[in-house]
Amino acid sequence: MIRLFLFLFLGLLLEFQGFAQQQALAKLVWKVNRIDLGTVLEEQGLQSVTFDYTVSQGSSFAILEVVTDCGCTTVSYSKDSLEIGESGKISVDFDPSSAAGFFSKLVLVKGNQGQVQDSLFIEGIALPYPANLERNYPVKSGFLGFRMKKVNMGDVFDNEPKVKYLEFFNHGTMALEKQGFNAKTPAYIQIQQIQDFVRPQERGLLKVSYDAKLRPELGAVSDKIWINWGKEEDEKLELEILADLFDYFSPISKDQLDEVPQLMMSDKLIQLGEISSNAVQRRSVTLTNLGKENLEIRKVQGNCPCLLTEYSKSLLLPGEMMELNLVFDPVGRKGIDQRNIYIFTNDPVNPVQLLVIKSRVD
Repeated sequence: MIRLFLFLFLGLLLEFQGFAQQQALAKLVWKVNRIDLGTVLEEQGLQSVTFDYTVSQGSSFAILEVVTDCGCTTVSYSKDSLEIGESGKISVDFDPSSAAGFFSKLVLVKGNQGQVQDSLFIEGIALPYPANLERNYPVKSGFLGFRMKKVNMGDVFDNEPKVKYLEFFNHGTMALEKQGFNAKTPAYIQIQQIQDFVRPQERGLLKVSYDAKLRPELGAVSDKIWINWGKEEDEKLELEILADLFDYFSPISKDQLDEVPQLMMSDKLIQLGEISSNAVQRRSVTLTNLGKENLEIRKVQGNCPCLLTEYSKSLLLPGEMMELNLVFDPVGRKGIDQRNIYIFTNDPVNPVQLLVIKSRVD
């Protein structure tokens, strides 16, 4: 009798477990869970984004509640129940007048399955309307006003293009139409107007995209480009684009550290002490490849025309050494001085190493 009872109990337990597995929590697969709005002007008004999802497993799913961390965001969503394989969406509106600078807003989705609480984010940079035009746009180029003289793209790696948004103010008397925008740029720089048109006394945005993969160069670079609206012979406006270009290296594992190229410098700081502005200084640093693969010296760049560098080869075999000769001419300088030299290699752990020269010029 006891055996029969245990047999029936185990059967019911297995049946219950099977039922519980069938009632597994619904799992949502989001197309994206983070959307970057880029740079948003206050006068552009509400910014709308949509998050799409698909129910991948479990029983019928329905959204019970969507919670936001700010009154500046409002949401709308379908309240219908969805089965496996069906898709839904959540629409979010963001008011840029509520923020200044970088923002990241949380949207929390709660479903009818107790443990379903997915987090979504909208991010970007909000620019309030300026209170003082002269102070906010001090740089004039023709009929446009800018905040700065140059567009600095910052660090740009060759694995993907980098995008930056350039804010401008239309001081002219004509609306600037996106359809009439022209730009004369090299292949690695693309620039386009964001808004369909920018009226007189309004702000606009230009999207600048820099593809380092199309430019076989490393280190600090600059380019001058021309933009205008209308015909080619109309007034052209000059912009200068700055960038620091780098090779991208994928992360490597610990057991690869001794196999890859590895640059070691005998010195990373050269102290010249007190020197005369009339005396040219010469020093040298030993470069060694500690790795088991060939080390490529791709570029050596100083931050001043007063620096000269000389080296005999651009490829070091495993264990090989080489002298990097440095010449510093302090003419015309006075006081505490610091010069930087950047060494670019295919060392995936430290692809750019810094050598500093310090002195006090009398």
